[in-house]
Amino acid sequence: MADRILVLDAGTTSTRAMIFAPDGTMEAVEQAEITQYYPQPGWVEHDAAEIWDKTLACARQVVGEEPGRIAAIGITNQRETVVAWDTPSGAPLARAIVWQDRRTAAFCADMKSYGHKEYVQQRTGLLLDPYFSGTKMRWLLDHDEAVRAASQRGDLAFGTVESWLVYKLSGGAHVSDASNASRTLLLALDGAQFDEELSELLGVPRAALPDVVDTHGAIATAQAQCLGAEIPICGLAGDQQSATIGQGCLTFGETKATYGTGAFVLTNQGRDIPRSDNRLLGTVLYQENGQRTYAIEGACFVAGSLVQYLRDQLGLIGSAAETEELARSIESSGEVVIVPALAGLGAPHWKPDALGVISGLSFASGRAQIARAALEAMAHQTHDLASAFAADGAPWSTLRIDGGMSANDWMAQDLADILDIAVERPDFVETTALGAAILAAVGAGLHPTLAAAADAMRGQGRCFTPEMSEDVREARLARYARALGAV
Repeated sequence: MADRILVLDAGTTSTRAMIFAPDGTMEAVEQAEITQYYPQPGWVEHDAAEIWDKTLACARQVVGEEPGRIAAIGITNQRETVVAWDTPSGAPLARAIVWQDRRTAAFCADMKSYGHKEYVQQRTGLLLDPYFSGTKMRWLLDHDEAVRAASQRGDLAFGTVESWLVYKLSGGAHVSDASNASRTLLLALDGAQFDEELSELLGVPRAALPDVVDTHGAIATAQAQCLGAEIPICGLAGDQQSATIGQGCLTFGETKATYGTGAFVLTNQGRDIPRSDNRLLGTVLYQENGQRTYAIEGACFVAGSLVQYLRDQLGLIGSAAETEELARSIESSGEVVIVPALAGLGAPHWKPDALGVISGLSFASGRAQIARAALEAMAHQTHDLASAFAADGAPWSTLRIDGGMSANDWMAQDLADILDIAVERPDFVETTALGAAILAAVGAGLHPTLAAAADAMRGQGRCFTPEMSEDVREARLARYARALGAV
């Protein structure tokens, strides 16, 4: 009997394929790095053809000669990254513009000056920021001749990464799940499909956009030529929504934080459309039979990418794992504070032009102090978000964490100390992939409900409780506030 789930996890720095059993056990994984292109300051690009080729190669590696055991495919992806392709050939028309890219900051500022800020936020739950997909689509239409020509011919397809992968796997299905679609500035939170008025406002042709579908169910079918057999695609979700599901945050008020390339916090808001007065985002968590469950979200653009920056650009560490050892080697960061605005500041500040700051340096500052300050920055950013969530009437009683950085015990304890709440971490921290497996398992009928699937597929975990004294906590936060004021 086919009962395994193939998960494709197309992230920012790598793409992976994994096989999950019905009990949530990951049985196989294959990973390939994705090339990062930085053609100008503030610009970040990917090659969509490389994403497809490497994702397919990873999938073929884990499926092997046994495609008949795969019951369904689940896909999760870096959100807001835009791919433009030619529908007759299925070939990309330009490099994909990545979610971190800030090139549309001036366009967003113009839109605000024209008085569109409140209208867009009310309709979409989002802010006019370069982070979101719609302005990237408009930029491609304005600046890329191949994209503009395809639009004029009626051959242009726009999509986020899950849309691109489904199109390639299925041989032409042009769809986007509601969780990803809600990140474009083009979907009203109460609208079934992409909105004509929003599309017109941003100057993006509605005809180039995909159909909005559920996050789980019978979505499309992968062609036999891809993996050796026809396999239904039964789960789609943006990576942060997928991690929320993988953490079992299926009840109103339950909250998770994912520390990957960036840091993203989502709180389940049930069936009510979320409205924020504190610059947080309203988003679709999942959609089943056309019925949506929503979340309120805060996004920090730089988390694991700060550690990568210390390693690759500054050469201060040889591996990410060194940061925990260095942090434990000293009593404090010695007044060193990092504001990691390497790609602007996200929620709740939303300063796309902000630049990073390292403050408090002295002759006593070395590798250990800077590495510890980098980890401390995760708790500082999360505390900013916690304050905004509380002001919006969604305070956290506990926080469930996941993502690659969460495996760092020192950082997990620091989060508990600065937030002054219990922090829970599952033993299997790759909950983004697990969430896609849960969605696909329900979509394929292997489990009856998301709650049943989460109960069956999630494992055990560890809890970190606060140990820091109030005076130390307040001093830390005050130093960070001063550094933030310099940004």
